[in-house]
Amino acid sequence: MSAELRAAHADRDRVVDVLTAAAGDGRLTVEELDERVGAALAARTLGELAGLTTDLPGAAEPVPVKDVVRIEQQGGSVLRGHGWVVPRRLEIDSSWGDVTLDFTEAVITHDTLGIDLDMQGGTLRLVTRPGVVVDTDSLAVGYAKIRSRPTGESGAPVVLRVEIHGRMSYGRVVTGPPRRRFLRKGTAV
Repeated sequence: MSAELRAAHADRDRVVDVLTAAAGDGRLTVEELDERVGAALAARTLGELAGLTTDLPGAAEPVPVKDVVRIEQQGGSVLRGHGWVVPRRLEIDSSWGDVTLDFTEAVITHDTLGIDLDMQGGTLRLVTRPGVVVDTDSLAVGYAKIRSRPTGESGAPVVLRVEIHGRMSYGRVVTGPPRRRFLRKGTAV
């Protein structure tokens, strides 16, 4: 990615997140944090942003964000998990397979994700975290079920609104936080 490309709000926000985490780890003083955050918010190019985090571990070049991603499958399963970049729109065309979208550690770059769903059989599973809200009001279902489990933090600010449109037949849509796993008797992970 060219350093001369213009920076987007999402690029600036990612750099501010890296700087804040570095300050929380003790890598930056309060004064350095204030100075670098001010520079990040005023940056015009990706090169200017990259210069603010080059001396910090885990500071990567801004992740390219796609506007539209398409998932097409017949049978089997698809998983978007740890670190996947959430696009603005997702088109899912699936027959007799499962699609899992895990938002717990996803890179969220927009405030809304529109899912255009055409699914027959199988399960669409959305693993959420506090601040991720799922709207299935525009989804047409035929011989299908929609099951939503609350995230547990009702007062969390909305980070991402997932709006599902289209149709689901002979399957189910399941939304909610990850299930707790038990390793030993009485010990939750």
